[in-house]
Amino acid sequence: MIILGLTGSIAMGKSTVSRLFTQMKRPVFDADKVVHQLQAPNGRLLSAIGQAFPGVIDEKGVNRQKLGAQLLQKPEGFRRLEAIIHPAVVEELHLFLRKNRSHPLVIVDIPLLFEAGFTRSVDYIAVVSAPYWIQKRRALSRPNMTESRFRGLLARQWPDRKKRQQADFIIENGRNIITLAAQVRQITGCLVGQGSR
Repeated sequence: MIILGLTGSIAMGKSTVSRLFTQMKRPVFDADKVVHQLQAPNGRLLSAIGQAFPGVIDEKGVNRQKLGAQLLQKPEGFRRLEAIIHPAVVEELHLFLRKNRSHPLVIVDIPLLFEAGFTRSVDYIAVVSAPYWIQKRRALSRPNMTESRFRGLLARQWPDRKKRQQADFIIENGRNIITLAAQVRQITGCLVGQGSR
């Protein structure tokens, strides 16, 4: 089994690339989805997050807007939050890898792959990238996104340039879905049968 780490900065189109791998019948570990499940009603991280960040839990689980507002006021809270979330994500990742060990290629979709130190868990890294003006336009079209929030999120991530330098594969996502799908097929063809390094 070969493990391909998939990452990219905010609004680069990583979710679209992830869906393309899924359509090709490649198992995908979606770290964002896992985090949502862990923070949903009855999620196993609710108690710990509620203790660390009072007032952010409601009937829907973790209220991400309230949590985001607290983190904007006190950015040092990000470290506390990551210390709660990352071990649980690692645990879920190990379960996913055991479950899918018979597959020749699995995708591990983690937005903060570099920043959170997950590079040791993968064999190869693919970075989804796009021109800054496209990234910004996509980001600002999202609900509740402001320019200052966008800048704050970018500041917590490695610059796109640095990620590209560390990547084994760069997936250019500034054109159309046909071009994007062709790159995904090319990477899959390159890796399947290679085995882990």
